[in-house]
Amino acid sequence: MNITVFGSSQPQPQSPAYMDAYTLGKLLAGSGHTVITGGYMGTMEAVSRGASEAGGKVIGVTCQEIETWRGAKANAWVQEERKFPSLLSRLEELIRASEAAIALPGGPGTLTEISLLWNLLIVESLPPRPLILVGEGWRAIFDQIFHSTGASTAASAKKLLTFAEDAEAAIGILDSNVS
Repeated sequence: MNITVFGSSQPQPQSPAYMDAYTLGKLLAGSGHTVITGGYMGTMEAVSRGASEAGGKVIGVTCQEIETWRGAKANAWVQEERKFPSLLSRLEELIRASEAAIALPGGPGTLTEISLLWNLLIVESLPPRPLILVGEGWRAIFDQIFHSTGASTAASAKKLLTFAEDAEAAIGILDSNVS
């Protein structure tokens, strides 16, 4: 399967968040999956590195707007770069190319990616696919949203989100959706 991994650009090599992302990349490649990330630094780099070092295929979806803003280029472990002019077209490709998505801890960009994919699944603009959110932070955020907004989110929409404690649990959830 093509698995898109969303996550923060902030983690530095050897940090716990970087190493968790690296482990996820290795596990995904070890299960025969192609890894798709935003292609830059932080967890995107770590997932790419883990997958590449485990012999997996790594696709990086990049864009000119980010490169102009940040001065970044695709990380060294991206084997196939898909470059788009805008952030919006990049997000569309990250979602379109996936057969499942895993979100590691992240900030506003990661929340945007989760929300857009989730909403497209809710309105059935995409075929069903797993959307797995890793870490206690995402569970706390969405529990607060569900609590604060009451009946604004249908039970069927809530069921489209799956929460995993860590990378290993995410792989277990993914594998149970495949078999």
